[in-house]
Amino acid sequence: MKRLAALAAVIALVAPTASTGTASAAPTPTDAKVQWLDRHTLAWPKNLGNPTHPHRLVHDRGSFALTPQPGGLAKYPRLAATHDAFHLDAHGKERTALRGKVLAQAGTVTTGVQIPGVLDDLYAPAATKAPLGPTFRNGHPTLSVWAPTAKNVALELDGRTVPMRRDDASGVWSATGSRDWAGKPYRYAVTVHAPAAGKVVTNRVTDPYSTALTADSTDSLVTDLADPALAPAGWQRMRKPKAMPFRDARIQELHIRDFSPRGDYLAFTDRDAPGMRHLRQLADAGTSYVHLLPVFDFATVPERAADRAQPPCDLAALPADSDRQQACVAKTAARDAYNWGYDPLHYTVPEGSYASDPDGARRTVEFRRMVQGLAGAGLRTVMDVVYNHTAASGQDDKSVLDRIVPGYYHRLLDDGTVATSTCCANTAPEHAMMGRLVVDSVVTWAKQYKVDGFRFDLMGHHPKANVLAVRKALDALTPAKDGVDGKSVVLYGEGWNFGEVANDARFVQATQKNMAGTGIATFSDRSRDAIRGGGPFDADPRVQGFASGLFTDPNDSPANGTHAEQRARLLHAQDLIKVGLTGNLADYRFTDSTGRSVRGADVDYNGSPAGYAAAPGDALSYADAHDNETLYDALAYKLPQATTPADRARAQVVALAAATLSQGPALSQAGTDLLRSKSLDRNSYDSGDWFNALHWNCADGNGFGRGLPPARDNADKWPYARPLLADPALRPGCGPVTSASAAYRDLLRIRTTEKAFSLPTADAVQRSLSFPLSGKDETPGVVTLRLDDLVVVLNATPQQQTQRIDALAGTGYALHPVQAQGADATVASASYRADSGTFAVPARTVAVFRRA
Repeated sequence: MKRLAALAAVIALVAPTASTGTASAAPTPTDAKVQWLDRHTLAWPKNLGNPTHPHRLVHDRGSFALTPQPGGLAKYPRLAATHDAFHLDAHGKERTALRGKVLAQAGTVTTGVQIPGVLDDLYAPAATKAPLGPTFRNGHPTLSVWAPTAKNVALELDGRTVPMRRDDASGVWSATGSRDWAGKPYRYAVTVHAPAAGKVVTNRVTDPYSTALTADSTDSLVTDLADPALAPAGWQRMRKPKAMPFRDARIQELHIRDFSPRGDYLAFTDRDAPGMRHLRQLADAGTSYVHLLPVFDFATVPERAADRAQPPCDLAALPADSDRQQACVAKTAARDAYNWGYDPLHYTVPEGSYASDPDGARRTVEFRRMVQGLAGAGLRTVMDVVYNHTAASGQDDKSVLDRIVPGYYHRLLDDGTVATSTCCANTAPEHAMMGRLVVDSVVTWAKQYKVDGFRFDLMGHHPKANVLAVRKALDALTPAKDGVDGKSVVLYGEGWNFGEVANDARFVQATQKNMAGTGIATFSDRSRDAIRGGGPFDADPRVQGFASGLFTDPNDSPANGTHAEQRARLLHAQDLIKVGLTGNLADYRFTDSTGRSVRGADVDYNGSPAGYAAAPGDALSYADAHDNETLYDALAYKLPQATTPADRARAQVVALAAATLSQGPALSQAGTDLLRSKSLDRNSYDSGDWFNALHWNCADGNGFGRGLPPARDNADKWPYARPLLADPALRPGCGPVTSASAAYRDLLRIRTTEKAFSLPTADAVQRSLSFPLSGKDETPGVVTLRLDDLVVVLNATPQQQTQRIDALAGTGYALHPVQAQGADATVASASYRADSGTFAVPARTVAVFRRA
């Protein structure tokens, strides 16, 4: 997983209070074991204190008596077995009590109280409809912030303090000003009891609904995104490439900093730059979207260039297998220009480090120019969004939400600590106002920045209902009313099932199986692992798979098992790939490699069903992405070290083909067609430009051999990495790079011009797609599929293979003209004999034949 070191916090203890009704012993700031679920219900842990003692809720002005309520947790089944229900009747004083310290007490036992449930019960009906952030009417701005537990909120605007008015029904504080507020910096001074501090504090905080920021996010700016001054020339008239069904999407995932030495939004406006030339080539071949790694405001990069540091070494002069490069990069990693950006600070403002001037609204203009540049290259824009966690919580300087409404926006464990299963402080989109923030933010990006799609990081940590609410809000956007067609905006994400929410423990999650049938896709790890071999967390990175030579070209790793075990594993990997080629359909029926008639859902993937999709478009295929080693680096570990550069390139194309030619959408990491390497780095989120840069010019290499990858995430793999990095034969040179890229583009052209690869329903896939040679006698290392008038043979073996389909004897087929006339001379030698229905395909080659 990503990405960041755990954040440490210095936390003071709550001081005991001597006034009437207060606790006799204070809990620690993170101790909040009682949950106030709605205005009348509290959940009290069964093992907390003596159940015979009176229970009460203690607040600054007194206390409320609690009475046992048998069966009172029926609406909260997660807690029913471990907690007792208590009834509270505060006689309308809940809101007052919540604007201070709240504790639960039974005899000598005292604990803090979790309040998100009661806040939603009391405030959400009005708060979810109230305007938030900067809004404008006739040029006059109103600034609004939700802070229901605050004792006071004041607006600090350009050096002066402006009082704000509280709406008791919604808990929203607001202030309206004059036109001259526009462009002025502001923060909210929120006076609130903060459990992390153990006292009432006044937090000076930026606006969670900021539309613009000063450099390094120190202040929000009063900015109207509809201001014509922020629209680059041609913005309103911009023509996007035609939208397509998401099942046809072919996506390039890239990071702005990797893309060019400039490392900024405007790099996408330079049509003659190498990166833009390559993106146009891919678009011409069929790539339809560029997926940008986080471009919202994040916490870990100094936004002013003058504040950044460069590694203090001549990195290029060091040996290819040295550990000195990574050590040098690590010295400045916290202050350099590089981070993937999975550490959100403000969700709805472009990141300032990618702007020519981070101080002000220029980042808005330049982000829009980037979207224009991509559209001009024939590409639609996807944003990687990270609503599942924030960079920090509590009283940390990088905490925004939690310093305004402490204890609300983050998901708390039963002891009151913030869950961190995503790497950082997990948010709680199941809470009404966090869920609303997700919806509002996505709609703003779509409407104001004309973003065409969103990839949800760790989407399984969102409720399914929250992601469907995003879909509903987007669908309501129309060109006439909003300037965009929201129905054409695509959604997909990581549907992984883990952590405190796993197995729908707290809500129905937006996981792989749960999102089937919604039209919102999830990444499929099934075929990814089968293609590459092993899994992301293998101790031995040499575990082989379909494209990396399992059984057919074994390396010397004992982790691959015996000869017989390798054969069995390879055939099972082929079944996983077959399921992937169908679009990961759960109900698709075929003969597996053991000869059984099975459905996609019957094929095992680490104890889970391989097939989970209800229709093409529910699952997204890929062979590599920013997480884990690049495809080239994975194959470097897994293929026998003596494998030639030309054969490595061919294996790479086979791996890409298994995703590219699938039903449903597919994604590849930018540069994968160019054999991109990160010098074997499996988690390059903070590894700097040295390990991450894209090399568009093959003469500059592909990134392999730039030193041992950073010790932080790779030191245990160094014994395997060192001899590979030292081997000059693994740096491929221009021939293999250019041939792999050209072969990949040919496959893209076939995928996007042959309608058979775009079947709209599961029934259509069942009727049109088959695996005629699947069964006990199928060839290890070869997958053959028939698709209407097409036959596709994926030969991952190091030898030519023949595939005889008796049912096709006497029927004419020829190599697809794109490949017959394409750049790959090897695939052009693939042949077909009509008399026997036999297809001959060269080693490590994917050949597509079309009925003559």
